[in-house]
Amino acid sequence: MPNLLSLRDLALRTARSVAPELARWAGGSLDSATKSSVTDLVTDADLWSEKQIAEMLHGARPDDAIQCEEGTTVSGTSGVRWVVDPIDGTTNFVYGHPGYSVSIGAEVDGEPAIGVILDPVLGDEFVAALGHGATRNGTSIRVSNSTILSEALVATGFGYQPDRRHRQAEGLVEILPRVRDIRRMGGAALDLASVACGRVDAFFERGLAPWDIAAGTVIVREAGGRVCDLSGNSPTGDFVVAAPEGLLSELLSLLHSVDADRA
Repeated sequence: MPNLLSLRDLALRTARSVAPELARWAGGSLDSATKSSVTDLVTDADLWSEKQIAEMLHGARPDDAIQCEEGTTVSGTSGVRWVVDPIDGTTNFVYGHPGYSVSIGAEVDGEPAIGVILDPVLGDEFVAALGHGATRNGTSIRVSNSTILSEALVATGFGYQPDRRHRQAEGLVEILPRVRDIRRMGGAALDLASVACGRVDAFFERGLAPWDIAAGTVIVREAGGRVCDLSGNSPTGDFVVAAPEGLLSELLSLLHSVDADRA
């Protein structure tokens, strides 16, 4: 078993190494392209950040596997796999809008074990290692103690495909009257970090990828929350729900009642 605190600190150093440059570039003149749809963006800054992160991780731990959003993949033999989103919330980044982050997670023998999410705009550093708790800027964090869904502030996100967005909008018509309010930040990593520190009470989203949730899953769990799919099992990305234990059952029931394809 590798030293988890050493892995955590490496992830934090790596995120810190790219964040200042990303903050400088945000909202500026960037070369960009689209991926799955016209709303799914990638920029030269994403590619630069991914290259820097992958090189730093590989240089420090050459036997580890690496998987990054924009295609960088490294095979490994150590049992450690880094899962990286070089800029989560690229649309926010392109517009210079708050809500983008650097997200670096690591699995050890397939189990989520390390999470670092760094917000270049606010300067927030969300950090966790399995069994060692979660912090925000060095201070311990916990999920909210909310137990009443009608009083819960709930974050969500929307898919990239127009037909999915349409169905999700229909679902919100049923969800919104049954919660305190909805927040749509535009970056799943920071949404999960927000659950971990109680900035929102819960989060749900369909259609996420491993790099969207790798770091945030560890941070929420180490802050005392649950991250699961609609059945309460480990999230696969097809549907991710994050909440305190006291809200989870009622939230899952609501999402089931809405019809999962519209949530």
